Amino acid sequence: MKSTAVTRYIRLSPRKARLVMDQIRGKKVEEALNLLSFIPPRSANILKKLIQSAVANAQQNSGIDVDNLYIEKVFADQGPVLKRFRPRAMGRATRILKRTSHLTVVLDERRSD
Repeated sequence: MKSTAVTRYIRLSPRKARLVMDQIRGKKVEEALNLLSFIPPRSANILKKLIQSAVANAQQNSGIDVDNLYIEKVFADQGPVLKRFRPRAMGRATRILKRTSHLTVVLDERRSD
């Protein structure tokens, strides 16, 4: 049985989130949470909360053993982009893109048959 958690409109570039996601993909939930506790980027804290939310969602479903959960999928999609302008030399302006992300975590139960 799969359990998902989604957070949307996070003010974090999807590229920065994917760097941390690549380190936890496929790992057991307990191992991933432990790893995220010691990773410095800001996205690690956001992902840790998201995984904890997915585990809480899994606990609500009957018949799921939380100890056997692993991260099946984790991905970051592009959200809306806030466009800002910064003044430059000789009366020009440069556009600054403040990107947002939609983060998704899918947990599944490892079968120990």
